[in-house]
Amino acid sequence: MSPETLFMWFNNGVLPAWLLLLFAPRWRFTQSIVQTFWIPGILGLGYLLAIINGAGEAAEGASFSSLPGVMLLFASPWGALAGWIHYLAFDLFVGAWEVRDAQRRNIPHLWVCFCLVFTLMMGPVGLLLYAGLRVLWNTGFSTEEAGSPQTA
Repeated sequence: MSPETLFMWFNNGVLPAWLLLLFAPRWRFTQSIVQTFWIPGILGLGYLLAIINGAGEAAEGASFSSLPGVMLLFASPWGALAGWIHYLAFDLFVGAWEVRDAQRRNIPHLWVCFCLVFTLMMGPVGLLLYAGLRVLWNTGFSTEEAGSPQTA
């Protein structure tokens, strides 16, 4: 399969998970699929596939130790795909954590939805907004887990 086809599959494939987090966060299906490692695990396999397929395509000077080196890592279609899947996996993982954490802290989901949209589009900004929401909601700023979520 081409990197372009895989990009389309992975990019569109995470959207249902985000919709479940936004509109059905307490649904058992959401909690058993999105709130576990299933989807990030599948994304991780896609990431590994992209890394393996692009291993021989890295340009000379590609590395993680400088900005020009990182830019060269993303110069090939497989390298760009690997980077994009990396974003998809971690942003979804963070979004799922935000939902679980908010449920445990009794933060209204409508407020969390705003953060989720930003987490989907600009991961660290969404996480920063959620951290701010927790401070405003007076639940603190640490990533320590709160008590178990209430059932709806």
